[in-house]
Amino acid sequence: MSVSNPRQTFVNPVIPFAGTILGGLSPGEMVLIQGSVPPTADRFQVDLACGSSVSPRADVAFHFNPRFTRSSIVCNSLQKERWGREEIHHLMPFSPASDFELIILVQSDSFKVAVNGAHVLQYKHRLDLDRVDTLLIHGKVKVQAIGVLPSQSPVRSEAEVGARRTELNPIISSSGDMSVPFRGELVPGLSVGRSITVKGLTNHNAQSVCVNLRVQNSSDIALHLNPRLNKQLFVRNSFLSDCWGPEESGLSSFPFCSGQYFEMIVLVEAHQFRVAVNGVHQLDYKHRVQDLSTIAQVEVLGDLTLEDVRLL
Repeated sequence: MSVSNPRQTFVNPVIPFAGTILGGLSPGEMVLIQGSVPPTADRFQVDLACGSSVSPRADVAFHFNPRFTRSSIVCNSLQKERWGREEIHHLMPFSPASDFELIILVQSDSFKVAVNGAHVLQYKHRLDLDRVDTLLIHGKVKVQAIGVLPSQSPVRSEAEVGARRTELNPIISSSGDMSVPFRGELVPGLSVGRSITVKGLTNHNAQSVCVNLRVQNSSDIALHLNPRLNKQLFVRNSFLSDCWGPEESGLSSFPFCSGQYFEMIVLVEAHQFRVAVNGVHQLDYKHRVQDLSTIAQVEVLGDLTLEDVRLL
């Protein structure tokens, strides 16, 4: 199975890792994790969680925990800070000092897990699937890539899910020129379910970064995202009919730092944009331009080195 259009990716994440799954998970989708197990590993875990709260601890819909000292995999769910009944599988498809590919197939009633092309286990849902919006990875494991893959049609069996090694091929900006100011075409315009990823490195003395989603054949800006590093302020607005609208800037914490890498993802939903930075959901912005198909350009300005812009 070759997948060239994951709807969301994380590359070389730092462990422990917590990442927002934009739009949650739906039956037919898959979570792919490509990594390796260190020689001294005793255990690691992958959790599909309902948020990332630490106190109180967020519910965990699916806890997947390989334990090498016992050659077993423990699966469970956490609800209201209490673990349920453990499901223990006495098998070990992972090997220390070896690479692996883990695929979690989402079904309406269960999660199915394959490792290195072979079906491993099935876990019945104990929590509502529509609550799952966060991926957590802890323990002794190295991860090279994570992908949230859209539903493949058809998926005939769990064996077919892991039939051949999956490749995560990023969709890179067609222009090939990442110089700032940058402007790229969004062909054929935005629609619900699509996402825009902007990757860059802020300058050491950066004061401001700006990402604009512009309306075609117009000076209108449907979404203006403006992190102001000198003021620790993340401004959002729209520029319509030659006038700025009401500004939004409230945020619990500021996710940008001067001289550091960032990855910002803008997911298009029916009534709003959802914005995540470095895998963590930051804000929602209600649509002020209702015809999404007219939003056909992305613009990046400011104090940064731009590495990648892509539309999925």
